[in-house]
Amino acid sequence: DATIRLLAREWLNQEGLAVEEVDDGAHVPAAFERLRPDIVLMDIMMPRVDGYTACASLRKLPGGEQLPILMMTGLDDLESINRSYQAGATDFTPKPINWLILGHRIRYILRANRAFDELRASQARLANAQRIARLANWQWDVAEDKLVWSEEIFDILGLRPEEFGENHEAFLRRVHPEDVKLVEKAFRKALRGESNLNIDHRVVKPDNTERYVSVQAEVSRDETGRAIQMAGTVQDITQRKQAEEQIVYLAYHDTLTGLPNRRLFKDRLTHTLAHAGRHGHLVATLFLDLDRFKRINDTLGHSLGDLLLQEVAKRLVGCVRKSDSVGRPSVDDFTTDVARLGGDEFTVLLTDIREIQDAAKVARRILAVLLEPFYLDHQEIFVTASIGITVYPSDGEDAENLLKNGEAAMYHAKDQGKNNYQFYNDSMNAASLKRLALENRLRKALERREFLLYYQPQLDIATEEIIGAEALIRWQHPEMGLVFPGEFIGLAEETGLITDIGEWVLTSACLQNKAWQAAGLKRIRLAVNLSSRQFQQKELIEMISRVLAKSGLDPRCLELELTESIVMPNAEEAVSTLQQLKAMGVRISLDDFGTGYSSLSYLKRFPLDTLKIDRSFMRDIASDPDSTAITKAIIAMGHSLNLRVIAEGVETEHQLAFLREQGCDEAQGYFFSPPLPADDFRPFIEVHRQPKALIGIQAKAV
Repeated sequence: DATIRLLAREWLNQEGLAVEEVDDGAHVPAAFERLRPDIVLMDIMMPRVDGYTACASLRKLPGGEQLPILMMTGLDDLESINRSYQAGATDFTPKPINWLILGHRIRYILRANRAFDELRASQARLANAQRIARLANWQWDVAEDKLVWSEEIFDILGLRPEEFGENHEAFLRRVHPEDVKLVEKAFRKALRGESNLNIDHRVVKPDNTERYVSVQAEVSRDETGRAIQMAGTVQDITQRKQAEEQIVYLAYHDTLTGLPNRRLFKDRLTHTLAHAGRHGHLVATLFLDLDRFKRINDTLGHSLGDLLLQEVAKRLVGCVRKSDSVGRPSVDDFTTDVARLGGDEFTVLLTDIREIQDAAKVARRILAVLLEPFYLDHQEIFVTASIGITVYPSDGEDAENLLKNGEAAMYHAKDQGKNNYQFYNDSMNAASLKRLALENRLRKALERREFLLYYQPQLDIATEEIIGAEALIRWQHPEMGLVFPGEFIGLAEETGLITDIGEWVLTSACLQNKAWQAAGLKRIRLAVNLSSRQFQQKELIEMISRVLAKSGLDPRCLELELTESIVMPNAEEAVSTLQQLKAMGVRISLDDFGTGYSSLSYLKRFPLDTLKIDRSFMRDIASDPDSTAITKAIIAMGHSLNLRVIAEGVETEHQLAFLREQGCDEAQGYFFSPPLPADDFRPFIEVHRQPKALIGIQAKAV
């Protein structure tokens, strides 16, 4: 009715509302598309198309699903009201119209609709965030065994809603069979109140692909303490798991050939020797170097040289594999392992051999296989190799010596004309005499007070303020001059002298730090490396307590650095030892991180304070994408475990800028300062005791 429309317009205009009119129900859809109103007031009785039909047509239009529609009608029977709601009306107002009430009702509906829109938007944002995070939420009514999930669970499990049941058993059916007992145990413990639910496990999708999920939940209880409800989340962490596995893989495998690298090979060799020592077995190592490989690289280019190394690796693996078609005597039931040490050097580990000549059989087979031509990039290439063989226990009782002697035997094979193998014997290694002399001098060095400590500063990357230093041992020999630890620490480990040397280092470092503090210098922490033999000492805790008591140093000013290879062989025992050290107040740092093979599950259990990124990643950060990726991952992982991350070997502004960009906490390296004697280190503390101190101290380079 035109009059009603006029009155409505005038009144609603006075209420501050903009009003547009339509005089026919048939015009409603077009007007909606043109105006996109916030609310529609519609009469039930209209020309041509009534309000029921017009309302229903609006609901079918895009954007009309949630539009507020207020029906104005003089019909007050229940049937009309029901039909209005069935057609999609939000509400209705009867005629004659109370204009004051109508204005309030419209504003109320608009407010309610805005709140509803905000709620929908919030729910959409939450759903989108959960979708991006691959996160589903759930609620389990324990008594009724009624399980309610958010929609993301169906994507995580690869199911349609109708394929997934609504009880606990439905979820357990998707758990990987090997993880079911673990999951059930975690749920039982949570229901009993022993702990909140927090577990990572695998699920199996209908196409038999596996995904890793992290399940977390809390339990609600009634007044008697009985579990009545469990609510939590399930997050797809497959990518994170894959990233962790990739970190471990890159740290222990050669990126060019995919073979184990030097560290992994030495670790496997060490474990093999321990097993062989207990059972009296023979173990052989073949140290292989390609003949004249440098000439191939220089002549044909590094790209083709890399291809050649990859093909050599394939032949070596195929040659020593039991199932290979190359003839192999039936008595050869020993196992093998192939690794690339670097460059054109490869090693083969032969485990549980029955006699020394078994190693010679494998060496001859390798030489024969490598004699066959390589066809690379349309070129025929011939290559030979020289092989040095060492046998445990006659040629060495540890991995280092077996490899060292194997290298000596390999060079002897080259001297014999190349393309042959040689067993190690004592006459090949003239360095053994030097080693003996060095050992004798090393035994006397401590009592003659020939050792001294240098200190390399550690700075906060954000403030450039000194916060610590690493104590580094040097040997000032009267004849050999200043000897660096790389030349004698390994020998000290082998001979057991490292125990006394290590205690001297710890004592001297603590006394020096206490002396700096007594002189009024800034209070810093001092990092001291622990060797494997030291860490395995039964008296380790007692010794450290004794040193701290003697020096009077606050334990919080001492940080002990351990490598992954030290703590991982007996991780359970290592956790116990580290917890005792932490209880004393001593800080713990995991050194050379990224080059070892830590179990990441154990890493979470170790009471660590700091992860130290190995210097090898810094060296290659500008040129090696793998080093860049690993460094980023280590920093992110360290922070996710609430650990500080320090990078060693920082030598350039570019490296420092990269670390700063990634949020690394601390750094040490020649960019700031070389290791300094105590007298030269004191001025460095004074210069860098405040944030944003200028770097540029003059110090003796060592």
